[in-house]
Amino acid sequence: MKRIFLIGPILFAAVLVTLTIVNYDFLLSLGWHPLYAPTFDWPSGLALGRFGWIMTVTFIVTGALMSLFARRLFLGLEPGTASILGTTLLACAGLFLAALAFTTDPTIRDTPATWHGRLHDLSFVLLGLTLFPAMIVLGFAFRNDERWKNLAAYTWGTVSLVAPAFFIKGAAFYVFILAVLLWNEVVALRLKG
Repeated sequence: MKRIFLIGPILFAAVLVTLTIVNYDFLLSLGWHPLYAPTFDWPSGLALGRFGWIMTVTFIVTGALMSLFARRLFLGLEPGTASILGTTLLACAGLFLAALAFTTDPTIRDTPATWHGRLHDLSFVLLGLTLFPAMIVLGFAFRNDERWKNLAAYTWGTVSLVAPAFFIKGAAFYVFILAVLLWNEVVALRLKG
């Protein structure tokens, strides 16, 4: 059961890469470009293309796994304010990741925004507003726990790298996704051990 938390980041990355390759021309038609416009309807636009249901299911499954991971992490940390707050925020981030399953609206369109497109955009913002604080607070929880102490600096370093990439967009967004997935995998590996 402990290994299930290792699956989430790997699943998300595998689906992202596979669907991007399969839907490459479709993504280009939306206005996306891997170098010049990497966040233009990506990765959420993958849910609009062929096999879009796979991206939708991936948002739900990986979000649920992140929330369950947060619960398991809470049980693996020294009890305290930082561990409670950090894992609660991480669980909320998982819920907002799952809520990205509300289908996005293409950026270039002739129709008004849909309710599900607005919920998708709101979920993305709330994901950032919970994930980054979760990681910052978890850095303190790690620092206060001898078994996790060496992950505190790594966690804060990851936040300092990914927070600007989340907001700047562009090619830096690839750094954001890779660093967050890697951080989740490293913490899950420590939890497994």
